[in-house]
Formats: sequence, C-alpha cells, structure tokens
Amino acid sequence: MIATPPNPHAIGLAAIGGEERQDGTRDTPPEHVQPDLPRTEAKPENAAISPTFSPLYRQIKALITQRLESGEWRPGDMISSEIELATRYRVSQGTVRKAIDELAAENLVLRRQGKGTFVATHNEDRVQFRFLRLLPDDGEMRPHVSEFLECRRVRAPAEIARQLDVPAATPVLRIKRVLRFEERPTVFEEIWLPGATFRGLTMERLAGYKGPFYALLETEFGTRLVRASERVRAVAAQAPVAAVLGVAVGSPLLSVERSAFSYGDRPVEIRRGWYVTDHYHYQNDLN
Repeated sequence: MIATPPNPHAIGLAAIGGEERQDGTRDTPPEHVQPDLPRTEAKPENAAISPTFSPLYRQIKALITQRLESGEWRPGDMISSEIELATRYRVSQGTVRKAIDELAAENLVLRRQGKGTFVATHNEDRVQFRFLRLLPDDGEMRPHVSEFLECRRVRAPAEIARQLDVPAATPVLRIKRVLRFEERPTVFEEIWLPGATFRGLTMERLAGYKGPFYALLETEFGTRLVRASERVRAVAAQAPVAAVLGVAVGSPLLSVERSAFSYGDRPVEIRRGWYVTDHYHYQNDLN
C-alpha cells in the first residue's frame, strides 16, 4: 500500500509516476494523479499521445494558477522561489522554470532581476498599457484623464447577460466614462460588470479612486482581469456618442468591443469603446 504524501500539493515521482524528461514532460498514470492535478488517460505502450495529453510543466503551471486564483499570493506578492516550488511539487527546478516562463509570457507574473517573481498587478505601468492600445501618431506618450459620467445598477439586456454568462435581467452595473487626451475627449466607453461581483461599487467610489480602473477592481473587489478579447471596426458616430466626443454626427470613429476575463475564463467585463483617431492609432503588437 502506497502512503499518501504529507504535502497535499506535492506531485512528484511518487504522485505523478514515470521519469521526467528534459523538456519537462512525463507520462502520467491516472492512478497516481493528485485530485487537483489535470488527469490524462492511460494508454497502451507505444500508443500515440492524444491531444488531451498535458506536459508536466503545463500541469505545474495549472497548479500555480490555482494558487493565484485562490488568493494564496495576492497581486504584488512575491511567489515562492523556483526551488521551493520544485520541492513542493516534487519536480525539477527546470520544470518549474518553464511553467513560470509561460505565466510571465501571459502577464500573470512578473520576473524582477535579483528580486524574484511577483504576481502581476494592474498598478504596474507595463500591465496598465496592455489594455490601452491607443497611441499618438507622433509616438510621444501623453497622460490622459479619466472622467466617469455614470455608474448605475440596471437589469442586464439579453446580449450583455449572454456575454457575462448571467441570466437575462440579472442586476448589472453600467458605467460610462470618457478619456481625455490633452483636454480633448478622445475615448467614450460603456462598461458592463456583473452586479453580484461588484456590490458596493458606486459613482462616489469611482470618482474617489485615483489609479487605473482595473486596479480598482483588483484591489477593492479581489477580481483580477487576466485576458481580453476584442473586436475592432470602423463606425459612423451616432448622436449620443458624437455629443460626448464633440464630433459631428456621422464622423468616422473606431469601435472597440472587449470581453475581459478573470481566472478560469470567467467573464467579468463587457466594454464598448468609441475612439477618435484624428491624431491617434490603435496599436496591437503580435508575438
């Protein structure tokens, strides 16, 4: 009878089984997988690996992500060292390093030379501008001013409810704001948030917070946005939007529709933005 490892997070040779390869992968017999480790199907010897096979470093990445989601390490906290994580999960340091490399590439953690690895926060400049892609044509970054126009609790329209994955007519927050660059209204946004997640978010609270909007959701409500999907297209300014942006009805604008997600691909924000691009452009860097 095999004794259960004392550490519930340990998943090494005893927990996973098989030999770890140099590329950080290892075959994973189901009978040895810990409850919180993604399972792989048992296969006959020499059978081809199916698309569901998960390399060992990806399994370690999933476990670290679970710890981030659970709040073991808060935004801005330093996570355990690679050596400590390797000991905890009973894998090689190289496997842990490869897992953290992917988390860093996804902006979930930040490596700081000589200091360690930290949970990314929306207060970091490099993270803030991940989600603001509007840049001046002359290349010179300029500060902008955010002005909230409305924060109201309403019943979710059917399309918003579908995108937020909540029942139709569920209470949601509708926020409107304008971003001014050099005192000119340049971006008008309509933001929808699930009401249950952001109870207590009011116009007064928004107006009193001086940091980035996503940092407010992160620090005040414990919700971190980790990825977003956007649709971009050219549109003609309708009267309500034109009035806010100070342009003529029918003027060309850039429309950006964003769905933002927290851990586990949980939708937590729907955003519709209209951009004046006379002197600005929307830049997306692809790797």
